[in-house]
Amino acid sequence: MARDDASPLRVTRRTREIDGRGMAPDLAAIVEAGVPTILRGAVAHWPLVAAGRDGPEAVADYLARFDGGRPLVAYLGGPAIRGRFHYDRASTGMNFRTERLPLPMVMARLAEGQRSDDGAALYVGSTDLDHFFPGLRLDNPLAPADDLFVAHPPLASIWIGNRTVAAAHHDMSDNAAACAVGRRRFTLFPPEQIANLYPGPLEPTPGGQAVTMVDFAAPDLDLYPRFAEAVAAGEIAELEPGDLLVYPALWWHQVEALDPFNVLVNFWWNRVADHHDTPMTTLLHALLALRDRPAHEKRGWQALFDYYVFGPADAAAAHLPPAMQGPLGPIDADLARRLRGAVAHRLNR
Repeated sequence: MARDDASPLRVTRRTREIDGRGMAPDLAAIVEAGVPTILRGAVAHWPLVAAGRDGPEAVADYLARFDGGRPLVAYLGGPAIRGRFHYDRASTGMNFRTERLPLPMVMARLAEGQRSDDGAALYVGSTDLDHFFPGLRLDNPLAPADDLFVAHPPLASIWIGNRTVAAAHHDMSDNAAACAVGRRRFTLFPPEQIANLYPGPLEPTPGGQAVTMVDFAAPDLDLYPRFAEAVAAGEIAELEPGDLLVYPALWWHQVEALDPFNVLVNFWWNRVADHHDTPMTTLLHALLALRDRPAHEKRGWQALFDYYVFGPADAAAAHLPPAMQGPLGPIDADLARRLRGAVAHRLNR
C-alpha cells in the first residue's frame, strides 16, 4: 500500500560532503573510493552561478551570449504529472511530450510559468554544451586535480527547467553534477540495489535509461515491497547553487529540481580508451545468449565471466607468454577492431 504523509517512507541518510571552495577536485579519487561526495562551493566562482544570484533574467541574458542558434529538445508535461517525467497511467506511452524550441522561447515559457504557477513542467535535459552553447564550458570550467579530463575528455551537458523530477536511473559514466542555479536534491542508491528499485523496461524509456517504476513521493509497497530495503541503503544529497556532486557510474539517482527556475551542468566521463565498446551492448546480447539457459549452465557461465571479465584485467593471461595471449592480452585499438569483427561475424552468420 502507498504510505501516507503521516508515515512517510523516505531516504534520510545524508551524502558525504567536504568544503570544495578554492580547490581542484580530485574526481578520480572520489569515484575510485565509490562514495558519492558533495563539494560545497566548488563551482561558486562560475559566471553562470553569479548570474543565477541576479535572477532568471540575468541567467537568460548570460546563456544568450553562448546560444548556438540550434533548437533545443524540450520536455513538457501537464500539472497532473507533478513534475515527474515517467510513463502514462496505462503504461502504453510517456506522460509528457517533446518539442524543439529555440532558447529564447524556452526562457520565455519558463518565465511565464513562474508568473502563472500553473504546475506545468518543462525542462531541457542532457543538452551537449559544446554543440548548443559553444564557449559556455570554457567560461565555466571544471578542472580536476590531475589530467583526468585530458586523458578522458568528458561530455558536458546542461539541464534547464522548472520544478521537475527525473525518476531514479543509472548512467554508464562517472558523473560530476554542478548545481548552478536553483536547488537540487539527488536521492542515490548503490548499484546493488537495482532489484529493490524495480526498473522499468529497457525500451522505451523516458530519457534513454531504464527508470524505477516506484513513485518515491508515494511508494506502493504492495506492488514494490523491496523498495523499503532500497530506502535503508540510499542517501540524499541536497545541493545549493555552487555545489558540486560527484558519484560513480551505475549509481542509481533520482534528481529533483526544487525551485521555479533551475540550471545544472554535468560532466560524464569513463576512464577507458575510446576503442572500448559500451557494456550495454554486452548486456543486450547476454539477454539473447544467456538469460534463458538452464540454471546449471548459467552458473558455469557466471564462473567464466568472473574469471575472464570481472576479475583483475591481467589475471586470465598472467600464466601465458605474450605470444599466446591473443584476446586475453591488453586491448589496444587494433585488438579492439579484431574483437569487434569477430563478434560481428558470429552475430551475422
